[in-house]
Amino acid sequence: MNADTAAIRPAPMFVGDHLAMDFLNSVALPENPVEWLRDGRDLVAWLEQAGAIEASVVQLFRSQARPTLDAVAVQARELREWFRGVVTAHAGQALTAADASAALAPLNQVLAKDDSRMQVLPADGGSPHPHHHVHAPGVAPNGLALIRVRRWTSPEQLLQPIALAMADLITQADFHLVKACESHNCTLMFLDRTKAHVRRWCSMAVCGNRAKAAAHRARSRRP
Repeated sequence: MNADTAAIRPAPMFVGDHLAMDFLNSVALPENPVEWLRDGRDLVAWLEQAGAIEASVVQLFRSQARPTLDAVAVQARELREWFRGVVTAHAGQALTAADASAALAPLNQVLAKDDSRMQVLPADGGSPHPHHHVHAPGVAPNGLALIRVRRWTSPEQLLQPIALAMADLITQADFHLVKACESHNCTLMFLDRTKAHVRRWCSMAVCGNRAKAAAHRARSRRP
């Protein structure tokens, strides 16, 4: 990774195969750390690129006062590092209620501030407000769906898509499949959704190819 400077910063990496894992990867910590959530505008931009908020929400919060939005970015970074502790402690093994319950207070505190409601609406977006589907219910044959409609009443609501993704991962994912990239200088993590669960790299185009090239060089040096 390149150094995180005002002039040069690589694009965010969306290789986690789950929004919560992508959020965990919103900072990369090799020799030269890269932070994609430096301030409030970064947070809004990252959420937009991740597909977590709609364009209307982006426009709404880009007009917010910088100090208010920046304070939410601080909260987002704190939530991310709490989540990193949970994930790194349990990655590759079963996550039980006994394991997780004592550590869930920071997440539940964010979820408690969710300003949303459930409504039955056309699945093609019949609500005038930004919304996203609840994971469990499907779309009925008549085209209706149970949808969570969020009221974007404050910048703090930007934490809700992230918190819901974390809750989904904690309650629905098999933590045996939560893995770290095997490259020695990569800190990215992912949910292994491959059929045989044999994924090793954050990206074959980056770390996978580097590992192959290194192995080839090592073989070439052998007598």
